[in-house]
Amino acid sequence: MDEQHIVESLRPVLHPKFKKSLVDLGLIRNVSIQDGIVSLTLALKSDTSPLKNILMGEIKKVVGALPEVSSVLVKVVALSKEESARLFPKAPLKGIEKVKHFLAVASGKGGVGKTTIAVNVALALVEKGYKVGLLDADVYGPSVPLMLDIREAVDQENNMIIPIDKYGMRIMSLGMTAGQNDAFIWRGPLVTKILHQMLDQVKWGELDYLVIDLPPGTGDPSITIAKALPKCSILMITTPQEVALADVRRSISLFNKTGHSIVGLVENMSYFLCGHTEQPIEIFGKGGGKRLSEEANIPLIGTIPLDLALGQGGDSGVPLMVSAPHSTTGVVFQEIAKNIAVRQQ
Repeated sequence: MDEQHIVESLRPVLHPKFKKSLVDLGLIRNVSIQDGIVSLTLALKSDTSPLKNILMGEIKKVVGALPEVSSVLVKVVALSKEESARLFPKAPLKGIEKVKHFLAVASGKGGVGKTTIAVNVALALVEKGYKVGLLDADVYGPSVPLMLDIREAVDQENNMIIPIDKYGMRIMSLGMTAGQNDAFIWRGPLVTKILHQMLDQVKWGELDYLVIDLPPGTGDPSITIAKALPKCSILMITTPQEVALADVRRSISLFNKTGHSIVGLVENMSYFLCGHTEQPIEIFGKGGGKRLSEEANIPLIGTIPLDLALGQGGDSGVPLMVSAPHSTTGVVFQEIAKNIAVRQQ
């Protein structure tokens, strides 16, 4: 009886989840035998894993049945994060397997026009010839269906949700699965689950860009997207006033901590042209986006004016990048899309 004999005896013991041998997975370690006492280490994702007692029982049963073995001592240790990631890699999310680039539109502040910008930036990318999807990840107040005048519910095919095609892009929102006036009451675990479903179980197909409209704040939706899409780029939205900048700084801090690339900053509601003068009227202050850009070392890739057509487009379901793509504001969106594409090559 030697250590190798003991290891071989444990080869038939399988990990219940992965249906692979504990030995082949490298989870059996430090096997020794002395005076009939076998000692070994069992490595698991956590030393408090619910599999702990089950696997310890199987190991003791198998090894204890060997001749010359009087007792079995099993020590359970936790795998390091690196070992866990190598041994048990996460399965890719099926729905987004063919998506080349991910762009999350974020802001720590509500009411800055983030969804309006997400919709029109997505359409500006379509205008440039890219295959684009738009995911409304605001699980609390999904407004993309209203802005695009989508009234029909999504269908399913082979257990996959089929996004709605409109204006040359594929669109998915929680607002397409229930009445637009229904309240969505989600708590942490459910938020994570529903967002994973919208990535994994939606048939996005081949896309150059999946634009994701995040809700305000730095809570569960933003954290879930950050963890699920480590290569996702972030487009930050602000308005000029300091109260907006303070919240955007918190959002920037979150994505800096998660290691995500912030592709640029857009200042919305920068100024207003009243028609009686060529001088822009800076209703919400001046230079806030530029200051934040310099402070956070993030390029300011667009300043969007207060444009009545932009708001009317959201209300009518015909966005500005559909009704007037070559207007002054439309050209700004085209420049933003160009900057994003250049930075993601």
